[in-house]
Amino acid sequence: MPKNIRGIGFAFLGVLIFSFTLPMVKLALPGFSPWTLTFGRATLAGLLALVFLKFSGAKFPERKLIGPLLFTAGGIVIGWPILTTLALQETTSAHAAVITAGLPLATAVLAVFRLHERVPRIFWVAALIGTFTLVIYAWLNGGQEGSSLKADLFLVGAVIAAAIGYAEGAILSKVMPGWQVVSWCVVLTLPLTLPYFAISLWLGREQHTVTVVSFLAFLFTAFGSMYFGFFAWYRGLSELGVARGSQIQLVQSLLTLLWSALLLSELVTGKTLIAASVVVVCVAITQKVRVASLQGKS
Repeated sequence: MPKNIRGIGFAFLGVLIFSFTLPMVKLALPGFSPWTLTFGRATLAGLLALVFLKFSGAKFPERKLIGPLLFTAGGIVIGWPILTTLALQETTSAHAAVITAGLPLATAVLAVFRLHERVPRIFWVAALIGTFTLVIYAWLNGGQEGSSLKADLFLVGAVIAAAIGYAEGAILSKVMPGWQVVSWCVVLTLPLTLPYFAISLWLGREQHTVTVVSFLAFLFTAFGSMYFGFFAWYRGLSELGVARGSQIQLVQSLLTLLWSALLLSELVTGKTLIAASVVVVCVAITQKVRVASLQGKS
């Protein structure tokens, strides 16, 4: 199988797994508190990662990599999970999918500064249009679709946190395999996530009723969204290159809208689809510009 096709397959598999995250969190919330979900998924992923790292014979990261790994973990292990989970207490998965559709855009913008890439003016035009579309959509339709300003602010914060984690993780994946990046992220945060998971589980034992659906959804966020999804995602990026591979994430918000309608019976309005489509187009423009810029350097 050609390397490009294999890389596209791995990247799309990662995006497919990630696209279920918001609906699964929504399904898990009736059975768990936001804090239990956040620290629990990271704890389970961390314990599994310990097994993988031990049997693979992976060496402990050099001291100079500990800081970047913790910084990455702050975005993808703590920031994104807790902020999206808090937001989903007050909004729908479909609405959250539109706001978080700006994640590839935010990652690209951050990478321009972090990796010192040069891009033409059209990049910034598309970035501003995409961001403006999200702001207007959230302002005009948040309350009408069962959302709130607080939920939208949580989601914006989640996008920023994840973008930082993705950008820093992409840099780390150049010096160690991508699966080790996410593995060390969840392992190094275990001293924080494990005790907080135990405490939150104990405090919320009488406040929530765990059902089969909520438990299975919780397991998916732990092993799928927090761990194995990154295996496929980083493998795809390593074979395609970060600039080209990241374009595949454009379909994530649209897939999430589909799962929200099928699994949660959430209403996906025409305005939601229009907003998501505009954002996807803007992100596509920035990603194409970025690829052209990188190719121009080589």
